[in-house]
Amino acid sequence: MRLRMKGTPYKMRWRAKELSLALIILVCTTIFILTWDRSPTLTSTLPSKNQLQLSPDIKTVPVDPKTHVKEDISTLTRGEAVNNKEGQHVDKTRSTNTAKSSSDFEEVTIQKKEAAAKHKHSPKREETNVIESGSDSKLIAETNNVILRGNTSEQEEKSVDHQACDYRKGKWVIDDRRPLYSGHGCKQWLAPMWACRMMQRQDFAFEKLRWQPKDCEMEEFEGSKFLKRMKDKTLAFVGDSLGRQQFQSLMCMITAGKNSPDVLDVGKDYGLVIPPGGKRPNGWAYRFPSTNTTVLYYWSSTLCDLEPLNILDPQTEYAMHLDRPPAFLRDFLDRIDVLVLNSGHHWNRGKLKANKWIMYVGGEPNTNRRIADMGSAKNFTIHSTLKWLNSQLPKHPHLKAFYRSISPRHFVNGDWNSGGSCNNTIPMSIGKEVLQEESTDQSAANAVRGTRIALLDITALSQVRDEGHISRFSLTASPGVQDCLHWCLPGVPDTWNEILFALI
Repeated sequence: MRLRMKGTPYKMRWRAKELSLALIILVCTTIFILTWDRSPTLTSTLPSKNQLQLSPDIKTVPVDPKTHVKEDISTLTRGEAVNNKEGQHVDKTRSTNTAKSSSDFEEVTIQKKEAAAKHKHSPKREETNVIESGSDSKLIAETNNVILRGNTSEQEEKSVDHQACDYRKGKWVIDDRRPLYSGHGCKQWLAPMWACRMMQRQDFAFEKLRWQPKDCEMEEFEGSKFLKRMKDKTLAFVGDSLGRQQFQSLMCMITAGKNSPDVLDVGKDYGLVIPPGGKRPNGWAYRFPSTNTTVLYYWSSTLCDLEPLNILDPQTEYAMHLDRPPAFLRDFLDRIDVLVLNSGHHWNRGKLKANKWIMYVGGEPNTNRRIADMGSAKNFTIHSTLKWLNSQLPKHPHLKAFYRSISPRHFVNGDWNSGGSCNNTIPMSIGKEVLQEESTDQSAANAVRGTRIALLDITALSQVRDEGHISRFSLTASPGVQDCLHWCLPGVPDTWNEILFALI
């Protein structure tokens, strides 16, 4: 009995020690497990369960910084390809399902071990599909290895190549394959006042120039390829007389300047008829039956709504609603697949006075002095119309919208009505190359910034083509008056359409 009594405290002490030891082991184990989960040093010793496995048809190719990559980058989901200062190109695939601001660019770094793309957003950059504005329109890709899709089709390669090309930069070169149509032959579409072959001009070296983008090739325009690309679609030019020149140029390019009796006049479908007492309709629309492709032009020199103040008075004044888009756009936007807008040269007091246009804002005559200034009125209107158009794009996901930068004038020693001239007929005499980062038309660049509307930037490349204007050879101009605004056709506007063709 005594022995049991003496042994009992001893056993109790031993069990207490066992419990304490077990508790210590449990605590240590718990701490070790928690430390293991949270420590990158410890976890890096284990093989990753999510390590990327490359399938047999995927190749890992090191990127040469001087090489143009034509294949799609499979790890990218959306974006744009742009040039950096060294002329590098990185191709991305555009997503058409999400409406993204033009300021959303992505800088891509692909890890060596995990081959996973990380996207970083760079603020305040301007997306213009391919032609971009602003000194920040450069994408630097710090890429060690790029994962490329195997068996990339030739069509996919060309598509990516075109997106990578900055058509704004480049130089004019002589090409004996130009022009793309005859100024003599394209009488069906080309107005005589712009067909310099029908005038007194004798030198036509300007017709042989082709725009060569820097570090890339521009797709050769062919009418059949254009119609195939625009099958069951409508392309609309809306703007001033320079927009009409681009429209007529495209019609000549599609038909190669040949008579095309099968092309249908469908102007009535868009309300483009000669109004009572008018000399011509407000535009034209033609359809190519073989592909059901429609190309049209609507005259709206200021891209705002014009409303007669008294429809019963033939001499009525017009309310120029600076904050309303043209009624034509509101009525037919759902039927347009590619839209090209332009404005600029009608924004002067003389034009407004001659047309009897009165500025209106908010449905009332404008009383804001800041807007009354012509430059401010133009910017206010363009921003207003493009803001409205941008708001409509989610409703029309099929629509690609462009705002074309201003076409330069080349009057010297005066203006059109004060003895200004442009007598030079020698191509590239004032330059042939454009390498600048920013758009020459900053007003246009600012107008599209933050929208999904692309800038069709043609100003700088047209600026060095002073020999391409109608000049003194017009058959209808008054003595001493030269046309240093409009272009001879064939001519510079053909290049605008070549770039547009590459972008669509």
